[in-house]
Amino acid sequence: MNTIYITEDDYQLLHNLIQQQQQQANTAPNIRLKEELKRAKRVPAELIPPDVVTLNSRVRVLEKKSGSVMDIEIVFPNKADFNAGKISVLSPIGTALLGSREGEEVVWSVPYCKFTYQIQEVLYQPEAAATLV
Repeated sequence: MNTIYITEDDYQLLHNLIQQQQQQANTAPNIRLKEELKRAKRVPAELIPPDVVTLNSRVRVLEKKSGSVMDIEIVFPNKADFNAGKISVLSPIGTALLGSREGEEVVWSVPYCKFTYQIQEVLYQPEAAATLV
């Protein structure tokens, strides 16, 4: 299992999101995201490598079985818009991509199906963009 990286700010935001889910009676917390946060290496935003997928990153991924390529942005659930390529961090693929690096493969499963994606390129990462300003 590859090491995943997360900024301290993203960690806090996602931890709070999980806490909110746990407090809502009709919402189950995202267990996979909770586990990913536990194993993630937390780093200050200014030290996160530019090839790591963070919140609000745009990435190009290759679905290994079909060969299809898509560009997606990992966002908070309230900003998700599948038609615009904005995928919730709580979705299986959003959770799987978070903290991974260019070139790595991520796997996520749904009932009766398993998907393997390779991260071809981090097209935009807000932390890297901030250091250019």
